[in-house]
Amino acid sequence: MDLQSIKNRFAIIGNAPALNHALNIATQVANTDLSVLINGESGVGKEVFSQIIHALSARKHNPFIAVNCGAIPEGTIDSELFGHEKGSFTGAMDSRKGYFETVNGGTIFLDEIGEMPLGTQARLLRVLEAGEYIRVGSSKVQKTDVRVIAATNKELIEFTQTGRFREDLYYRLNTVPIRVPSLRDRKDDIPLLFRKFVADFADKYKAPPVQLDEEAKNVLINYTWPGNVRELKNIAEQISVLSQNKNINAAQLKSFLPEHNYSRLPVLAGGANAVSQTEFANEREILYKLFFDMKKDVNELKKMFFDLLQNPNLAGNHAPVFADELKEYNNSNNNVLPGSTSQSVILHPANNSNGNDIHHHEDVEESLSIMDKEKELIIKALKKHKGKRKDASLDLGISERTLYRKLKEYDIEE
Repeated sequence: MDLQSIKNRFAIIGNAPALNHALNIATQVANTDLSVLINGESGVGKEVFSQIIHALSARKHNPFIAVNCGAIPEGTIDSELFGHEKGSFTGAMDSRKGYFETVNGGTIFLDEIGEMPLGTQARLLRVLEAGEYIRVGSSKVQKTDVRVIAATNKELIEFTQTGRFREDLYYRLNTVPIRVPSLRDRKDDIPLLFRKFVADFADKYKAPPVQLDEEAKNVLINYTWPGNVRELKNIAEQISVLSQNKNINAAQLKSFLPEHNYSRLPVLAGGANAVSQTEFANEREILYKLFFDMKKDVNELKKMFFDLLQNPNLAGNHAPVFADELKEYNNSNNNVLPGSTSQSVILHPANNSNGNDIHHHEDVEESLSIMDKEKELIIKALKKHKGKRKDASLDLGISERTLYRKLKEYDIEE
């Protein structure tokens, strides 16, 4: 089947090279049983590609099911995918078949695979490698013959580096990768898609189709479309229903487009709670980086310090004073370097061949308490900016709201 026939069959509009390349890969891999990983932003139409692969495969007469891994609670996803036995958990009144059993011989599309829990990932890996699974609450191994197509709007390779996704599963799924381009990378396709959508809505609502002037077309093309094709379709429906004048100019079109800037970062579901989770994750990463950078700097200073101690000539004219002060500190503080804890750097007196006092050091891993370091950084930032929360929060790389919460949490007086 040629490319245009596939586009007509699955209502795909556009001629962008990246789109055609993705479709070519889908058609070439369809008649195999290889696992496919579809990458692309939310709203680009990843599920359509899974349907194309299934429809052009030898499994086309067998079942196809699409499962959104992010929409199933973590406590029930194993049961949904692999089934469970009666009494295996609270509420399991009867035995139940999972998707890998009911779709045997067909294709399962696992959307948002990056949201799948690690325990479920291990079960899925066994299915991919051996075609075996075990129901929840059972010890009997069952066989299945299911082709797995996965999709994600995240960069799974980055998830593998942070332990959020199994590396072996990633490479098992990523046998054939397909990247679906975003709408802003298909600018020439935007007017074609819009025209198709408004024609469909005109027929649906029994109204004349919307027409755009040249300036409005430029606005349409240059908008970033963070929601991709899904957002374009929604805007087309809004204009078709709400616009009294069917000849739309640039100003009228802009009134339907959101004014705020969109982030390209993935967003967690869950409203305000999701915002706080994202904020906490970003804050934690910043703090970890700060702590390890600080530790690296301290270790470099230690090395420089002892290099100077063992070779006073490196310090120039200040070497005698430096050595005397060090000796005095060392004697008065029980051989502990000033400013360090009892678990940091300990100086031990020794003699070299010249009879001069030399000290060598022993590095012992410092205790890094996230809470203590975080509190210390917050206090320093507030002092630096004379209690101004806004400036302190900017310096710390966190929001003012988070700073306020941390002040209450650590009982810090401003």
